[in-house]
Amino acid sequence: MRKERGFTQLKVQHLTGIDQSDYSKLENGHRHLTFEQCKRLAIAFDTSMDYLAGLTDNPQPYQRN
Repeated sequence: MRKERGFTQLKVQHLTGIDQSDYSKLENGHRHLTFEQCKRLAIAFDTSMDYLAGLTDNPQPYQRN
């Protein structure tokens, strides 16, 4: 998703507050997302946490409050 949007890992860091090195480990499967990281990424990528977790194939975000 990051590459589809043309984001660098550094841009993701700026959008989410997730350290670039930690994000790299997440992308490479060396770490698992925390709930808070998943939430931040869902907002940054304009998708749902369910999509990021692989629970749905629909990348559309839910309506946010």
